[in-house]
Amino acid sequence: MMTDLPADEPGAARHVSTGHLPSSTVVQALLDEAHDRYAGEDSGTVADYIPVLAQTSPSLFGLCLVGVDGTVYSAGDAQQHFTIQSMSKPFVFALVAQALGHAAAREKLGVNSTGLGFNSVMAIELNEDRTANPMVNAGAIAAASLVPGETADDKWNFIRAGLSRFAGRRLDLDHDAYTSEAATNRRNQGMAYLLAGYGRMYFDPLEATDVYTKQCSLSVTVTDLAVMSATLADGGVNPVTRERVVDADVCTRVLAVLATAGLYEHSGDWLYEVGLPAKSGVSGGILTVAPGKGGLATFSPPLDSAGNSVRGQRATKFLSNRLGLNLFASLPEP
Repeated sequence: MMTDLPADEPGAARHVSTGHLPSSTVVQALLDEAHDRYAGEDSGTVADYIPVLAQTSPSLFGLCLVGVDGTVYSAGDAQQHFTIQSMSKPFVFALVAQALGHAAAREKLGVNSTGLGFNSVMAIELNEDRTANPMVNAGAIAAASLVPGETADDKWNFIRAGLSRFAGRRLDLDHDAYTSEAATNRRNQGMAYLLAGYGRMYFDPLEATDVYTKQCSLSVTVTDLAVMSATLADGGVNPVTRERVVDADVCTRVLAVLATAGLYEHSGDWLYEVGLPAKSGVSGGILTVAPGKGGLATFSPPLDSAGNSVRGQRATKFLSNRLGLNLFASLPEP
């Protein structure tokens, strides 16, 4: 593990991302344009390895952007419900880092990109510390095991309450999705036992896997995801409810892990093209965070071979460029 850098001096100036979104008229026009531009895209396949997901209509397509001032912009199927899936991972990691401290969370979970698939068992074996990172399944199950609570129900209630604060409304379990996923999560259970064998599981492996399965089965809309993303963009304060959910330092660390591992082995390609921390989910969602500006989310079920929404990727790249969200883009000082 890399040696910790010196802590900030007390009272030292803190430098944060600055800049603003374009005018409301421009933002809404560009969201509408992105929806119109890519709604006819018909490539990709709806996920079917979780049976309930195969029932989703491939024509659904929603976009939402929430600024750090709380303004909500949307286009298409922005109120369609779907399950949050892997897009829950950064928010549970944030809750764990808030509860334990970000240094302890890094030590127990790891933060380095595996360079392998989201459900890779080999990634655990190849890391001499036997950690992964909280954006892949193994690390996310370990994160669920670290959530405060004496029982599995305590941990589940903590997660649901925390993610609801990120969304600014109560999020509920999609029972059909949970039942479907619980019947097909043997690989996740196996990874949990492997981690336990290396001392990297902090609660009963089966119960922690079940808590993780429930968190993935929370029902959200693309508007919920944009609000949740905007909370990370706003230093941990929900810009709609104005409630502080986590500390700003926690957001900084979560976004760092998102940038390096949010799209698994394709995270480098994503940063190269889009320039934003992001997380995708097999239900067809992609959330992105523009620190200091806002959160952008897309929903479209057809996925490419890597498991990422085809329309979502194209719309996000278009909006990142046109809205000036890319963290690595700059112009020379005149």
